[in-house]
Amino acid sequence: MSLMNEELVLMYRKMLTIRAFEEEASELFWKGEILGLLHVSIGEEAVPVGACTNLLPEDHITSTHRGHGDIIGKGADPKYMFAELYGKKTGYCKGRGGSMHIADYSLGIIGANGIVGAGIPISTGSALAQKMLGTRNVTVCFFGDGASNQGTFHESLNLAAIWKLPVIFVCKNNQYGMWTSASYAVSVRDVSERAKGYGIPGVTVDGNDVTAVYEAVHEAVERARNGDGPSLIECKTYRWHGHMEGEEAYGWVYRSPEEAEEWKKRCPILRLEKELLSRGILTEAQVKEIREEAKNEIEEAVKFAEESPLPEPEDAVADLFAGGEE
Repeated sequence: MSLMNEELVLMYRKMLTIRAFEEEASELFWKGEILGLLHVSIGEEAVPVGACTNLLPEDHITSTHRGHGDIIGKGADPKYMFAELYGKKTGYCKGRGGSMHIADYSLGIIGANGIVGAGIPISTGSALAQKMLGTRNVTVCFFGDGASNQGTFHESLNLAAIWKLPVIFVCKNNQYGMWTSASYAVSVRDVSERAKGYGIPGVTVDGNDVTAVYEAVHEAVERARNGDGPSLIECKTYRWHGHMEGEEAYGWVYRSPEEAEEWKKRCPILRLEKELLSRGILTEAQVKEIREEAKNEIEEAVKFAEESPLPEPEDAVADLFAGGEE
């Protein structure tokens, strides 16, 4: 399915927003302004944008510990995300979830998760609910190559297959599960090969090509909406940063600088930017303007977070029980 020029530009904008968000989050972490663990998805922007461009507001996604891009891809506002990273009351989870647990049901974001593979059965349950309610909505489940080795992955694919659930399993194979290479830890060359064991479609695409991701997910979404069940899509990409920010302090070395540099040459944003320029969809001036807009949006989001109030002590017990103030 060919994309309209306006859709390509929108995807370009969103990819730039994700990149700007992640770069700023990383910088704030190193300054000590964001506490706790932080996992950024720089280099992987094409996957959430290509996938989520196919979704309706009522569709659902689940995400992982490296989920900022997925959340923005589904329509989250960076200012409430930064407020969450800062632990502020205005954050999506009122400052309680932090980087790895952002959720907003109104946007169909039913939760990022810090436990590897934990979002996979949650997405399967979401799809079961959608089917039981008789909707034509779907759930997209984002997870990494490491999660494809978890029991939750295999149990969920089996249930989704036999019940023909409207779920699309999207594996972001960024080549490393924490500090272990997928080439060592995954028993098959392509994660998508594992779809054969459950009798569902499985496809591997270039995860740095936003159009390829879009087209693969589009086909899977249409299949799911029509009641034909789940699909497994593997998007091969690369995380430019380490597993977590600050790991360099431990002196861990598990990949070569040359490997990272080779992948950076395949930057998904520059790839789309080059296409937009060569096809005359954008001019150099427009590219510069869009880049500035993304940068300004993130700067304003950080300012909002910094100026937002911290939770009060009594807020610690709020929202714990249904139907009451305590």
